[in-house]
Order: sequence, then structure tokens, then C-alpha cells
Amino acid sequence: MNQRLPLYDHLSAQTLSTIERLLLHALLHEPSIAVRRRAGDTVADLANNSMSRGRPWHALQQQAFSMAQSEDPSIRESAFRVFAGSPNLIMDLQPEPVLDILQKGLQDPNSVDVRHAALRASVAYLAASDLAQQAQVLSLLYPMLNTLPYLPHAHLPSFLATLTPLASSNPSLFEPHLPALLKFLPGLILPSADSGPTPTVAHPNPGSTSFTFPPPAPLSDVKGKGTANGTEDEETDEVRKAALELMVSLSEARPSMVRRVDGWTAAVVRGCLEGMGEILEDEMDIWLEADPAEDPTDDTYPHVYEQSLDRIAIALGGKAVLPPAFQYIPGMLVGHDWRVRHAGLMAIASIAEGTNKLMQKELGKVVDLVVPMFGDSHARVRFAACQCIGQLCTDLEEIIQAEYHQPLFNALIHTLEAPEPRVHAHAAAALINFCEGVERDILLPYLDPIVERLLKLLNPGTAGKTPKRYVQEQAITTLAMVADASEATFAKHYASIMPLLLNVLQNANTPEYRKLRLKAMECAGLIAIAVGRDVFRPDSAPFIEQLMRIQNSPIDPGDTLLTHYLIATWAKVCQALGPEFEPYLPVVMPPLLLAASAKADLSVFDQADPSITRDGWETISMDGQQIGIKTSSIEEKCQAFETLVIYCSTLGPRFAPYLPQSLELVLPSLRFYFHDGVREASALLVPMLLSCGKNSGTLTQQMVSASFSQVVNGIGTETDPTFLSSLYRCFIDCMRVAGGPTALPQDIQVGIIEATKRQLQALADRRKARAARPASEVADDKEDLMLIEEMEEFALEDMAKMLSTFDSNHPLLIAISSVRDLGLHLEQWESGDEGDPLDG
Repeated sequence: MNQRLPLYDHLSAQTLSTIERLLLHALLHEPSIAVRRRAGDTVADLANNSMSRGRPWHALQQQAFSMAQSEDPSIRESAFRVFAGSPNLIMDLQPEPVLDILQKGLQDPNSVDVRHAALRASVAYLAASDLAQQAQVLSLLYPMLNTLPYLPHAHLPSFLATLTPLASSNPSLFEPHLPALLKFLPGLILPSADSGPTPTVAHPNPGSTSFTFPPPAPLSDVKGKGTANGTEDEETDEVRKAALELMVSLSEARPSMVRRVDGWTAAVVRGCLEGMGEILEDEMDIWLEADPAEDPTDDTYPHVYEQSLDRIAIALGGKAVLPPAFQYIPGMLVGHDWRVRHAGLMAIASIAEGTNKLMQKELGKVVDLVVPMFGDSHARVRFAACQCIGQLCTDLEEIIQAEYHQPLFNALIHTLEAPEPRVHAHAAAALINFCEGVERDILLPYLDPIVERLLKLLNPGTAGKTPKRYVQEQAITTLAMVADASEATFAKHYASIMPLLLNVLQNANTPEYRKLRLKAMECAGLIAIAVGRDVFRPDSAPFIEQLMRIQNSPIDPGDTLLTHYLIATWAKVCQALGPEFEPYLPVVMPPLLLAASAKADLSVFDQADPSITRDGWETISMDGQQIGIKTSSIEEKCQAFETLVIYCSTLGPRFAPYLPQSLELVLPSLRFYFHDGVREASALLVPMLLSCGKNSGTLTQQMVSASFSQVVNGIGTETDPTFLSSLYRCFIDCMRVAGGPTALPQDIQVGIIEATKRQLQALADRRKARAARPASEVADDKEDLMLIEEMEEFALEDMAKMLSTFDSNHPLLIAISSVRDLGLHLEQWESGDEGDPLDG
């Protein structure tokens, strides 16, 4: 057991004392500032380990306080770095001396580095304080914010970034200072903005305790900005982004608080709109020629402003964001600079999700603004129009398709013939979004011109003109979606398209055509489902032959896409052929069961920097550790389970040869906590597999008992109301297959009732805890809480259905009603959004 202990716990007290003494000496006497900073970080980590084991480091506490008052600024900085890394050194002290030492550091007249280290220490101190302590030390935020006005641009981003996490975790601390922040931050986001006359630090308003701006004079270490235009522009851009992030973070953390500050939302929105218009003019030729997946101009596109506008819309909603946004957007769309027109369109796309409820009422005006932009003279503006409509079709799905299909279909179909490949490919991509929410009858009048133009993109037939590969890939993807949406009507185009797809599968074997082949595979499968078994049957054999050839070819182990597309396409062929797919089960099931049996690929990550993102991995906290999960492996496992659902539901009793293996995989996966999709598919599969066994005569009592036991165990430990609902439905369906409650063993009946009692108690406790929250917090989290309560209602409803199968007057039905009454009933808070936001 000792071998598993950290190195710290293997060290003797004498060794620890020696290490501590050496580190304290380094903090004071190390000549290299860089090494001293490292020593400070090490000291803080060692102090945290010591105190967590009940071993206080009094010598460090005394030395750090002494160092904070040293004549040497680098020593003062080291002291505050230690406080920032180990705030427990000062948490248990009386507030007065702590506040005094921190305020002196924040007001250090000679060193920006000392002020920044003191700011980090102050943030750590406030973040670690409980509510009672925060009430005592609330005054600290004033000198913390007052470090900002005295800074040169080069240092502002780091100071603002230090404050931002505190704004996210404890926004109420900033509430008294929001009006003053509003006079300061917009001037950084919008350099041309006039902050107007404001009180100063030297001459504050009587009784004012808020941070104020501008300062009367710079401190001794404040220097002018760099003279080189590039350096100045880069500094200004970093300052803008940092100031914007602070405002957006505060808005996300406490929406109701910032909504009360007149002008806050307008400043953020305007800052985002101006930033979105800053695209480099001289990159147009590069943009036109680039493959969208490898576009070098993407690195210089102002994504941060677009993302910030999206975040602020989601946080504050339509009433707050639409009026200031549409104060500028109509004018932007008629601006002489194409970049401003582009920004106006991208802004509509960015705010659509967060403002969709209110935007629905103004959708006609929005469409009238966007449709003319498809005729813009500039290619990137027309590209942005496609992006805008595609996003609106996702965020206002079905509404925009039902009411405005004619102008939008006409615009997109016309743009499929745009001269620029990037533009007509993006029009094809927008059609996918459109078709995902369109009724079949609405699509049919446009089907012929859409297919005709997509076929031209796929196979232009112009001598000497080779189509861009990404255009062909997009055309095939859009054809698949159009076929899926138009269903059997697509049969009239089948003969024109399927031979092309089979040709791609047979001949596009080189690496550069890999993605095109995958898209063709997917498209052929969707078309097969759309047109039906009778139309597809003549081509099914050659298509399946190609799939088998691809599956049996050597596969690059790192090529997860091919496995994904193969599994998905086999499932589509099964759906298209129905029972006729049974002979191919020996071909498809071995690799599918292998994918379904894959274990989660886990790794324990170093917690030193939890902010580091790792491509292809998701990180969760578990038992005090950062656990990394390889996303590709569990996504493939989820897809395998979803495919088992398709095979079992489509083939019924014909799936019986694979029943034991499937059940053996599915039952433990009811508790596969690393992926909700795997658990959901498992809950669907259990009753399907039992039904398959019953109808094929292969069901055993052991299978039934194991299934019920696993479902009851899952119900007993589940905390997610969404999946809890799935488990109850699974249990009800399994009972139906087994022959009703009387067919259940007594221990299973007792187990389900006891598990239900525990779940009801847990739901009641959670609802009581929510009801005890302050009204302001509930208002801020209304959308999230409404979703949680809706999911809980589904779970309670399924519990009631399950209990009613035992006894229509079961005593626990009364308990379910009582738990329902504990809900916040937030739907009653919904109020109509009045007024006309787009009319200003």
C-alpha cells in the first residue's frame, strides 16, 4: 500500500524540514527572477500539501509577510505569488492585516509585476473565502479593480484575465462596481467610444466605494504604448478581447444583475459587431482558393467576437440583445465595406440561438433583410448569407421552413450556380440545414431544380474543368439529405445518381478521394432507405459487394472514420432491405460486436494545468483526479449499440443467433457512465432482445432474470432523471414481454419498489434544495431549471406508469404527486415578450 503513496508521504520529518529551509532561502536569495518564481510556485505546492496533512508551515507564513514589505520589488512579487498559490496561508488570519498587506501590493507604486501578483493573491483569497468572510473583505474588490486604470495596454490583458475567473465564480462581488466598469471597459473594447466625464480615484464622488476611471495621472512605471504599429495593434486587440471576455463572463454568470445596468448589453453587442467586421482585406484570393477544411485565413478571422455575441445572446436572451443588435445590423447590411455587410449577416446567425423565441415574432423582417444579400457583389457576403440562413434553419427549425420556404429556397437554389466554389458549396451545406426541418410536401416542388444543380456540382461535364473535391463531397452529402427528406419521391432521380455513387465506390481508391468515397457510401445508404426495397434491390448486390470489399481491405488503425461510415452504412442497408438483410448478418456482426465490446480508453491527466485541452479527449473529474476519456473509442462503441438497435428492431426473431452475445454486452452497459448514448441504446435494447428471444423460442429464464436484475440495479443507483425515465420504460417493456408483474420473481418486485422509494426521496430532496435557493439565483438559472424539472416530470410519469402496472391504487402514487408539488413550476414565470425589438 505504501508504494502508492505520493513521494511527499515517504519523506521523513527531517528531510521535509531541510527542503523547506532550502526553499525559503531560495525565495529570498535566488538571484534569477525566473528561478525565484519557480521556487515560489514550488513553495506554494509544498505548503498546500503540508497543510492538507495537518502540518502548518509557520515559518513560510512569517517570511512571506516580511517579504511582502521588502524594499526589493522582486521579493515583494515572490511573496504575493506564494499567497496566490497557497491562499490557506492567510485564510485563517484576522482580515485586517491580510487586507492591509494585499492593498499595499495592489497599490505598489514601482512595479506592475508586484501589482499583478497581489491581484492574483487577492482573487485567490476571495475565491477561497466563505460567505461570512466575503462580507468582511468585500472592500478588497475596490483596490483590485483600481489597479486597471493605471496600466499600460501591454499589461491590461493579464490583469483582466486574472479577474475574469472570479467574475464567473462570484459575480455578486462585482455588482456595486458595474456602473463604473461600464464607464471603463467599453472604452477598451471600442477605442473610439467616449466614456464621458467620470469621477476619478483622486476625486471620487462623496461616499463612493466603487472603482472609478479615468485616473488623474499615470504611476511612475506606466509607459506609453509601443511605437511600432504592429505591436500597438496587437496590444490593442489583446486588450479588447480581455475586456470583452470579462464583460461576457459577468453576463453569463449573473444575467439578471447585468440586465439592470443600463447600457451594459449595448456596449458588449456593439463591441462584438465592430470586432466581427475586422477581416483582412488582402486575404480574399487565398480564401477563394482554399479548401474550407484547410483554410489558412481561418486563423485570422475574428472568431472571438462572433463567439462572444453568441454567448451574450444565450446568457441574456432576446429582450436584452435584439434591440441593440438591430440598432446596427440593418445599417451594416447596406454598408459600403463588404466586411461590415459580412459581419451583419454573421451577427444574425450568432444571436439566433439565444434570441430565437423573440426572433420568431420578427422573422419576416429578418428574412427581408437577409434574402437580398444573396445578390451581393462580394463572394464572402454571399457566403455569409448562406451561413446565416443555415443557422436560422437550425435555431428556428420548422418555423422558418414552413413560413418562408419560397424566398429562401429560391435564394439557395440560385446560389448553387454561383461562380465561386466556396460559395456554391456553402449554399449546398445550408440546404442540409433547411431540409432537416422541412416538411416533405414543402420540399417536393423544389426537388427537381435542387437535384439538377447538385448533379452539376458533382459532375460538371465541362471539358478541361475539374470540380473541387470538397464541392463534390458537399454535393453528395446534400443529395443524401434531400433524398432522406423527400422519401419515396426521390425514386425518380435514383437512376441518375446511384450509378455515379457506385462508380465512386469502385474507383475512388486513392487517399485523396477517401472522404469522397465515405460520403458516397453514406449517400447511397440514405437513398436506399428513401426509395425503398423494391427500387434499391437491383443495385443492392453490387453495393453490398463494394461494402464487403472495403471492409475486407487493409484498414489503417488510425482511420476511425472508415469504421464509423461502414457501420452506419450497413445499418442503412439493413433498414432498406428489411428481412432480406438476414444473410449478411455473419458479415456485419463480428466487427460490430467487437466495436460494442470496446472498453473506455482512459488516462489519468496531471492536474497541474486543468485548462489544457487535449484533442480527441474529454476530461472529467473523478475521485479527485482528472480522468481523460478518448472520445473516438466511446463514440464508436455508442454507434455500435445504436446499430444493434436497428438490426434487432428490423430483423426481429431473425436476430436470435446473436441474442446471447448481444445481451451479454448490453446488460452491463446500462451502467456505462462514460457515455449517455450507450446507456440509452442499452435501455432500448433490453426489451427488444427479450422480445426477439420470446418470438424465436430461444429465450431462457436466466436471460429474463439477469435482465430484470440489471435494470433494477440501474434504477437503484441512477441520478440522471433523463436516463432514470428510460430505465423505467425499459422495465415496463420487459414486464410486457415477460407476461406482466405476476411473472416477476418476488425479489425483483421488492427490489423495484425499494429502488423507487429511494428515487422519490432523492427527487424530493433535490426539489426542496432548489426551492430554498434565493429568488435571484433561480431567475438567473430559469432555463436550466425548467429543463431539469421537465426531465424529472418525465421520470415521475414513467414511475407512475410502472407502479400502475402493479396496482392502480399503489400507495407510492400519492408520494409521486407530493414530489410533483415540490417543483418550482417555472413554466408559470414565462411571460410574453412584448414590443417590436427590431423597430428600435
